[in-house]
Amino acid sequence: MQHYFTTRPKLAIACLTLLLSGCASDPVPVTAPILSGEKMLSESQDIANLGDRWKKGKQMIINGNTLVREGQNKIDEGNRMIEEGEKIQRESEEGYKNIKN
Repeated sequence: MQHYFTTRPKLAIACLTLLLSGCASDPVPVTAPILSGEKMLSESQDIANLGDRWKKGKQMIINGNTLVREGQNKIDEGNRMIEEGEKIQRESEEGYKNIKN
């Protein structure tokens, strides 16, 4: 039984020593894969295409908002004309009633 109690602290010290030496050693450098010129060119063209597509989408949003604004202005103008026309009709009907009486 005494052998068990003396071995366990020695084992713990050995594990701790191994752990500390592993943490203290220099890390293994990670090398980045070497890209070929063709691959870099292809990737840059893909990114440029995405940028062009994004610009096209942004321009469509701007144009759409402009059309919506113009359309809303036309709707407002149309509603104003309807109100004015209804007012003129009411006034004409009142004038007609006054003439008939």
